[in-house]
This record gives sequence, C-alpha cells and structure tokens, in this order.
Amino acid sequence: MTRNPEPRVRGRYRLATVGCVAVGAVLLSSGAALADTSPEEAQGRYEELQRELSELNEVYNQAEEDHEAAQAELEDVEERLDRAREDLDAMSGDVVHIAQAAYTGGTHSLLGVLFDGTPDDALQNVADLDYLSAGQQVVLADYVAEVQRAEDLREEAKEAEAAAAEALEEAEAAQADGEAALDEQAEVLADLGGVDPTSGAASDAGAAQAAPVAASGDVQAVLDFARAQIGKPYEWGATGPDSYDCSGLVQAAWAQAGVNLPRTTYDQVNAGTRISRDQVQPGDLLFFYDESAPSHVGIYSGNGNMIHGSNPSKPLEEVALADYWDGVFTAAVRVG
Repeated sequence: MTRNPEPRVRGRYRLATVGCVAVGAVLLSSGAALADTSPEEAQGRYEELQRELSELNEVYNQAEEDHEAAQAELEDVEERLDRAREDLDAMSGDVVHIAQAAYTGGTHSLLGVLFDGTPDDALQNVADLDYLSAGQQVVLADYVAEVQRAEDLREEAKEAEAAAAEALEEAEAAQADGEAALDEQAEVLADLGGVDPTSGAASDAGAAQAAPVAASGDVQAVLDFARAQIGKPYEWGATGPDSYDCSGLVQAAWAQAGVNLPRTTYDQVNAGTRISRDQVQPGDLLFFYDESAPSHVGIYSGNGNMIHGSNPSKPLEEVALADYWDGVFTAAVRVG
C-alpha cells in the first residue's frame, strides 16, 4: 500500500525565490584562490563552496518543479479554452438556426451581432436579442463568459510559465558557476596536501559500543536500495536509475518501501516526524546546513554513517558523520 506523507498540491506553485541568496553567494565567493592560501584556509573555502553548491542544487530542483507545474497548468488552461470555444461554437450554431427562423429578411447576422466589439459588448448584444428566450440568453451568455475567463487564465499561465522558465535558466547557469568554483578549489586543496573533509570513510566504530538497531522490512528495503546505488554518479536534478542527486536518492530509496516522498529537501524535511540527533536509527533522514530550508539530505545507515551524494565531482558514497557532517547537521526526520 502506497503511503504519501505530503501529497503534492496541484495549481498555484512557488518560484524558488531562495535561489537569489544562493546564487549571489556563489558569485561573490567564486574566483581563484590566493597563492599564499594555507591548507586550513583552503579547506574552509572548500567547505563554504560545498555548502553553496548544495544550496544551488536544491534551488535548481525547485525551479525545475516550478517550471513543470507551470507548463502543466498552461496545458490545462489551453484545454479548457479549447473546450469553451467548441461549446460556444456549438451553442452559437444552434442560435443561428433559431435566428434564421425568426428573421426571414436576412438582414441580421447573429454572429456579427454577438461578437462585434468587446466581450462586454457581446454579452449586452445577447441580452438585446429579444427573439431568444430568457433561458437561451442566460445559457449563451454563460458560454461567452467562460471563453473570456479561459482566455484571461491563459494569459496568466503564459506569464507564469515564462517566469518559471527564466528562473530555471538562471538556476542552471548559477549551478554551473558553483560547480566550476568547487572543482577549482578541490585542486587548490589537493595541491596544498589537504583532504576533502566531506568524504570521511564510513566507520564501524559504533558497533563496538552497541549493536546496530535492527531494521524493519521496509527500512531494510530502503537501505538495501541505497547501498546498491553507491558508486553511481551524482548528477544535478537526477532521480535515477543511473544517477542521482541527494534528494533524488532519498526519494527513490523510500519509494522501495511504498512511501512517496516530495522531490526537494525543502519539502522532505517536513515529510515525517522530527527527531533529535541522538534518536536517529537506520533509514532516518538527516538534513544539513539550513534549519528552515535545508539544502542537503542523506539516509542514516547505522554506526554513525550515512549514504548520500554531495556533488558531481564524486559518486554516491557512504561516509562517517563525525568527521564533517555532524558539524553542519540541522535536522533529522523519521519517515513512515
């Protein structure tokens, strides 16, 4: 049975306005490192860029969702307008037949009378046709009004789709800039003998102090799936099966347990029960960086480790939380 912690609401949607902050941060912080940078400074710079790139990824995901929703809404409105026009054409045809029977002289063109001028003129013209019954006047007026409403909605939907497309394009460009800056800083860090702080090897240290928590069937399916993806590429906006980003991996893994999680970290953090860091069990979701709008997520895999993907320069991996990630941890959520 499929469970849906937070069903998506169709209709109006939000643009990824948080992107303005993230995009600005990357643009301000990009650029070559100074020649006299110390290993510690280079590592701090790398960590800063990793965080900004994580934010840009979720801005991109939200912008992509917004654009898809805007396109779907525009298509819906276009279909509504087509149906309204077809209905009006059919009703107009019926009225023309009535008019031809009522006016034998052929001096009145019903369609010309109805649709000469603005929509308001058309409605008034309908009311002025005294040979129509009151009921026929109401019906035809409703058809004319529905066409006008659909045309107005189409213009709004077209504007919204154009704005969403522009936001997506900006998110893609900022993402590319952020990735280039992080790659450059990774080279600087390596040249100085530093180590990527975000890729601490997974540890079994916790097993010596306490036996791992037994996973239920659903959670075990989640963990088995996530582990099977280790080594696959990290890719912006990817949801599998060949590549993933962080929230895409979480969404796909929990789908194995019949849970339909939202697409972005912004929504996934609200898709379950909040728990404290010391309460986490295998399968729980761990969120990082911003408490109100976290930009990174991983799946707790036990013994102080998590499975996740962090950026395109390395594949999905299982890492120890203690080395870096606990320092930027903000929330944990239990799904189901």
